[in-house]
Amino acid sequence: MIKIGIIGMSPGNAHPYSWSAIINGTFDGKEIAALGYPAVSDYLMANKDTLGLPNARVTHVWCQEKAISKSIAKSSQIDQVVERLEDMIGQVDAVILARDDPENHVAMAKAFLEADIPIFIDKPLAFSKADLQYFSSQHRSGKFLMSCSSMRYAHECRTIKTEIKSLGQLHLVTAVGKKDWKKYGVHLLEALFATLDDPTPLWVQHVGEKDKDIVVIGFQHGLKATVHLFKDISGTFQLSFFGSEGWRIAEIKNSYAMFRDNLIEFIRSVEEGASRLEFEKTGAIIRTVIGAWESYENDGRVISLK
Repeated sequence: MIKIGIIGMSPGNAHPYSWSAIINGTFDGKEIAALGYPAVSDYLMANKDTLGLPNARVTHVWCQEKAISKSIAKSSQIDQVVERLEDMIGQVDAVILARDDPENHVAMAKAFLEADIPIFIDKPLAFSKADLQYFSSQHRSGKFLMSCSSMRYAHECRTIKTEIKSLGQLHLVTAVGKKDWKKYGVHLLEALFATLDDPTPLWVQHVGEKDKDIVVIGFQHGLKATVHLFKDISGTFQLSFFGSEGWRIAEIKNSYAMFRDNLIEFIRSVEEGASRLEFEKTGAIIRTVIGAWESYENDGRVISLK
């Protein structure tokens, strides 16, 4: 049995609750809904027959607020609430850093990387070149580090992936979502890159404005993609793929399935002793995220990603 410690949580992100429930197979729907996440409670209830992953269990939890730690522990029957995140060292086989505020990732991951404990870090891994460089150096030194958006495993995009050859030569991909570039740009990029077998991005340019992010990405062989994240539109995550012979659209709705597959991949990686997701793929996506923001801060200058 792989013993997992979970670290959370950041505002607006219920992953410590939902991911613990998916692994441990139990949750308190009323508790989750009362905290402001009724949609999470609903999708866990709808999928309760597939909750629980074999050979793994969340056994330890830590949050900045002990009351939240106790709430997560109660919801998913986690045995140990620790006083300090470092208290998990020597007690767990792997750690999930389930916060999506990247400015805190280095500080919270460092102790586990130094202790050679496998760690999964929620998206986005980093939002600065310095933090990305730190994680890259940790990877190069042989540390077990995995990070991605769960949209890499979205079933809706995997359906498109089986049909991609029928579209002929791809010329354009468009992606549209709600919210902000910092935390949600990585979602759409992960889905886009994974569906296309992780093409190499050459350059990126932000041509939008505050709360209306529009990002253009140039890839090898002339393919271009545009990613649109608007704060005030109706909630959606959708991608359209346009080729010389046809087109397809995917609207990503099944959050539960992609979360579950992501966790399965991490647990399989721990069992195998190395991340099943190559760090270079994560690095290319995070460089694009950071490059787009650099372009925004420099009046839409084209940023080379070579």
